[in-house]
Amino acid sequence: MEPSKEYLFKYKGFYFGVITSPEYVATLEDFEIKDSDIFIATYPKSGTVWTQNILSLIIHEGHRNGTENMDNMQRIPWLEYRTDNKDYTALPLPRVFATHLPYYLVPRGLRNKRGRVIYITRNPKDVMVSFYHFSKFISSLEEVPDFNIFMERFLAGKVLASSWLDHVAGWYSHAEDFNILFLTFEEMKKDLRSAVLKICDFLDRKLSEEEVDSVVRQATFENMRKDPRANYENLPDDIIDKDKGSFLRKGTVGDWKNLMTVAQNERFDNVLGEKIKTLPIKFIWDINDEM
Repeated sequence: MEPSKEYLFKYKGFYFGVITSPEYVATLEDFEIKDSDIFIATYPKSGTVWTQNILSLIIHEGHRNGTENMDNMQRIPWLEYRTDNKDYTALPLPRVFATHLPYYLVPRGLRNKRGRVIYITRNPKDVMVSFYHFSKFISSLEEVPDFNIFMERFLAGKVLASSWLDHVAGWYSHAEDFNILFLTFEEMKKDLRSAVLKICDFLDRKLSEEEVDSVVRQATFENMRKDPRANYENLPDDIIDKDKGSFLRKGTVGDWKNLMTVAQNERFDNVLGEKIKTLPIKFIWDINDEM
């Protein structure tokens, strides 16, 4: 069953939401990269907004001190989903962008190791369950009431951002083309301080112990959910349906167990299980699992 054209369009084999256009996406390969640019690249529902907030806190002292009242989306815009006509060349350096683009559609300038990419993965069962809840809340996504139908679309790559496996495998197998740091949602959840220090090291950012403490404290999922600048609460009503959830829902590891039946879990494993094992990532399926 093909996804509705009312909500998604395909460009070079990849599904985009209709809040952008094929014409705009086509311009991105020629988007001019600055050496100081930073990109957060993810498959949807893998910790993008969380990482946006962490980077904002690391890079912008005003955000860390609570003296700047600016939303995450203004500070770290979405490359392929422009919601305004802001001139990206005028953004203060370093420019930071968020993207769900696959490796082959990002600006060509990133490929010769200019700029930096932080790629976050999350275990795909939690991604899928989070994506299912998210589709009810975001007006520009098709709401699929039946989880079984949604799961089949997800397994077939017939959702926003197409195949989870292709996205992750593509970025990992072309890592040598990019200046890239790989992190997992689960390691961030388990030891946020270590993840923050890895990001600082990757970005050549020197923060004092107190500053790192401040970043870690403010970037916990629980504190982020309370901060309107960080939690996308201020998105307009034509984009979100506030009665049907929130942009940041649980942010846990293993929530898939609360929704997926034994049969659904077996179906998932039959389709993706062996392929997941070929990826160079040790996935954590439950918060109590050992890293």
